[in-house]
Amino acid sequence: MSERSVTRAARQLSIGQSAMSSTLGRLRKLLDDPVLVRNGRELVATPFAESVAKQVREVLGSIEAILARQVDFDPATAARTFTVIASDYCSLTFFTPLLSRLAAEAPGVRLKIAPPAGDYVERLRRNQVDVVVMPREVFTDFESFPHQFLFSDRFVCAVDTDNPDVGEMISLEQFSSLPYLATSCGHEVSPAEAQLDQLGITRNTEVTTAFGLAPILLSNTRMIALLHERLARTMAHQTSLRLLEPPIPLLPINQLMLWNAHAEADPAHQWLRQQLMAMAAELDRGQPEPEPTRPGTGQDH
Repeated sequence: MSERSVTRAARQLSIGQSAMSSTLGRLRKLLDDPVLVRNGRELVATPFAESVAKQVREVLGSIEAILARQVDFDPATAARTFTVIASDYCSLTFFTPLLSRLAAEAPGVRLKIAPPAGDYVERLRRNQVDVVVMPREVFTDFESFPHQFLFSDRFVCAVDTDNPDVGEMISLEQFSSLPYLATSCGHEVSPAEAQLDQLGITRNTEVTTAFGLAPILLSNTRMIALLHERLARTMAHQTSLRLLEPPIPLLPINQLMLWNAHAEADPAHQWLRQQLMAMAAELDRGQPEPEPTRPGTGQDH
């Protein structure tokens, strides 16, 4: 039901395709329902199968939670791989320092970090990923899942240190007319661009790129961009940027950690969530005051 494919289901269970086909045949006989029917080149679940699958998934999740409560988790000796969905921005600013800590305190724990591509909400709903870290402003269905606030970040205007067109401040007219580097979230509009669109702010967009690449592509050009302040400071040693207040007030971005309710009582999952919360608090304590750099102040760019 999850894979909508006999071949993929067989691969997931490490059995042959013929054995999986036989299993599907027995399931159809047991339920007196086709379960999956072909629609063109795809298999589609019947209405009955959809309703049964939802209930069975909930029951299986409860069983997993009961068994998980009986197993202690020792991060120093445990071998466990967690699947996390997070943007390149979060990977650079949040998970990079976390990986160093895990290497020392939990050498057998692995993180598989994937970008928010495809239907990551459905994967979380099916308990196919352990944690999703996404902005509340993007993951609009966040109240359907257990979640915890991690941290906020604000948008700042960034230009190359030697940009001759921008002084200590940037006007709205300059912002709209100068060459602009836009950011994207895969196929979705980024929160920064969405806010500008809602405000009716025009841009002279020359390049569109992922968040993580924006600071690097912006360096040594005459373009301007809106960047997360944490990202700009994290990548300061790789770039030659100075940060300015945007010419219009912008709302901050709020990162949430979300998980499936079935993982609530799993000691290993609880430990992972505690690590993410502790890292968020530590980064907040080490975050400098939000004072964008100005030319000639002697601050790090």
